Amino acid sequence: MTGARGARLVQRVSSTRAFALFAPYVVPVLDRAVHRLTRGRVLLSARMLPGLVLTVPGARTGRPRTTPLACMPEGEVEGSWILVGSNFGRPGHPAWTANLLARGGEAVVNWRGRDIPVRATLLEGEERVRVWEAALAFWPPYAAYQRRVERQIRLFRLERR
Repeated sequence: MTGARGARLVQRVSSTRAFALFAPYVVPVLDRAVHRLTRGRVLLSARMLPGLVLTVPGARTGRPRTTPLACMPEGEVEGSWILVGSNFGRPGHPAWTANLLARGGEAVVNWRGRDIPVRATLLEGEERVRVWEAALAFWPPYAAYQRRVERQIRLFRLERR
């Protein structure tokens, strides 16, 4: 199964509660392992969605925390990405979002094997609404994730420093 049909199947599966139960424990572990083994050249989840690896100091410990994430590249020039703090539709905000907020948005992303210093901005108001609509068009399962949680899913724009 390939192409649009395969993409719809993956979207349907990733919208389920069952996926939300196991994916947070399986997908990042596999992504980190493959990313490390290929020296940053391959991110498994990026076969379906663009992906990057975010490194930001922990909010409490200050130790670097590395998280593979799906992203929505913005614009024609590399250097701006949208991150969606969906946490696979689970109740709490993902830890990486709290780390970004605690550290003033300073982080590093590994994009296609290159480390790039970035600054993250939490999107709010009309800008958030506009970007949320773009995110839903980009990956429709985000709508199912939002319906399952009471919190507003955080959106961040990352830009090169």
